[in-house]
Amino acid sequence: MNAYHPLFNTSEAKGIKDWICEVGRRVYNKGFAAANDGNISYRIGDNEVLCSPTMICKGFMTPEDICMVDLDGNQLAGKKKRTSEILLHLTIMKERPDVRAVVHCHPPHATAFAVAREAIPQCVLPEIEVFMGEVPLAPYETPGGQHFADTVKPFLKATNTIILTNHGTVSFGKNLEEAYWKTEILDAYCKILILAKQIGGITYLNEGQSRELLDLKQRLGFDDPRFHMENCDLCGNSAFREGYKAANAPEPKTVAFDPPPSFPGYLSPPSTSGASNNEALIQAITDQVLAALQGK
Repeated sequence: MNAYHPLFNTSEAKGIKDWICEVGRRVYNKGFAAANDGNISYRIGDNEVLCSPTMICKGFMTPEDICMVDLDGNQLAGKKKRTSEILLHLTIMKERPDVRAVVHCHPPHATAFAVAREAIPQCVLPEIEVFMGEVPLAPYETPGGQHFADTVKPFLKATNTIILTNHGTVSFGKNLEEAYWKTEILDAYCKILILAKQIGGITYLNEGQSRELLDLKQRLGFDDPRFHMENCDLCGNSAFREGYKAANAPEPKTVAFDPPPSFPGYLSPPSTSGASNNEALIQAITDQVLAALQGK
């Protein structure tokens, strides 16, 4: 397909095509999109969106590969077929008129949380509290169709970053760089959480420290769902509970990274289940050995 559209070859469009290719290279080089994974888009007009094509490695795209679609997903221009997951991008743009750029990929550490269906904890790193906030897990749906795209709808008012259950992530913002940075920040955070858990556990900020970060966030001009909720649980992923109800989906598990039950508990108590299980196993083996010796 190579239909003509007046916005497709403007100087602005050429600049955006270059940026889509640049973000594609970053996503590929960071290991966020293996082979042909991932897709990238940018809203260039009232009803026009530039996007990556289907079945292409994001690390090797050229501006000539980029497509144009309308907000219903109909292809308007481009030599190659548009990405099969464009409806996810368009649903976000229609629900959030402030969003112009969307990046979807499979960053490994964040996607590990998606596969484990594990909630992303809060009140751990200052940078995450100020620049990101809560990250919900949208319920699983087969990728590509409108049902899949609709899974993010209940969460769009409260975040710019969503984990797609058993799939990957989608991040969005006013430009492509901002949308990409959200993905990189999230995956780095998830990597830190996994490493900290392997070392011994997650240390949470206390209530006073968390409120100081929220005050800083407000002074810097960033929004946060917790600013608009009375008596919210600062670290309990509470802002999205209504979203999970609206999506008719269970809330994510909070087992491995469960936040402390109440402040001022800085540190989640260490699990004793492993020790108890080991003691029981040792006792069972000891009993068997003694029984065998007595039988001789």
